[in-house]
Amino acid sequence: QVQLVESGGGLVQPGGSVRLSCAASGIIFRLYAMGWYRQAPGKQRELVAVITSGDSTNYADSVKGRFTISRDNAKNMVYLQMNSLKPEDTAVYYCNADYGSAVVYWGQGTQVTVSS
Repeated sequence: QVQLVESGGGLVQPGGSVRLSCAASGIIFRLYAMGWYRQAPGKQRELVAVITSGDSTNYADSVKGRFTISRDNAKNMVYLQMNSLKPEDTAVYYCNADYGSAVVYWGQGTQVTVSS
């Protein structure tokens, strides 16, 4: 049974930081590209950041220089360090595991709210 479990969301002030974590089980983690997506109310889900099995990374333009994605294959974990948060970063953040787009899994999401 595949599980992706996100944690670390919550309420944070503008300019603040938060780190999201995603614990994966039931997959050969090191073979999967891992990503973070987000969905704000009334908007489509969008890619935030992705890290491949070879540790290449890619970011949405809106988060470049502020967010950092990383993975720990020994722990089956992927992280998203989010700095300089803005109100427009408010969304539900989802962890994603992708094996060549042929097999894709999603977590249930964690809410991040950026507000004073």
